[in-house]
Amino acid sequence: MGGFSLWHWLVVIILVLLLFGRGRISDMMGDIGRGLKSFKQGMAEDDANERPAEPRKIDNPPIDVTPEPRRTEDRATPPADDSGSRP
Repeated sequence: MGGFSLWHWLVVIILVLLLFGRGRISDMMGDIGRGLKSFKQGMAEDDANERPAEPRKIDNPPIDVTPEPRRTEDRATPPADDSGSRP
């Protein structure tokens, strides 16, 4: 019940050769080889076409957006209590 013996494999190979023919199998293998070669060439062309983007040149200097420290005289003074009454 295990694997196939040598005779089983020979029968399978003979059936495959009869169904597809000797020339047809070699043609299919050649087509597969040409397809792989074409695929590799296409991938190599894609890699060659991809160039890194050139950095943009900026004529204006960058803008400084850091906040300036607050001065004490800019702070609002609390309103004076004019009611005159204290608790």
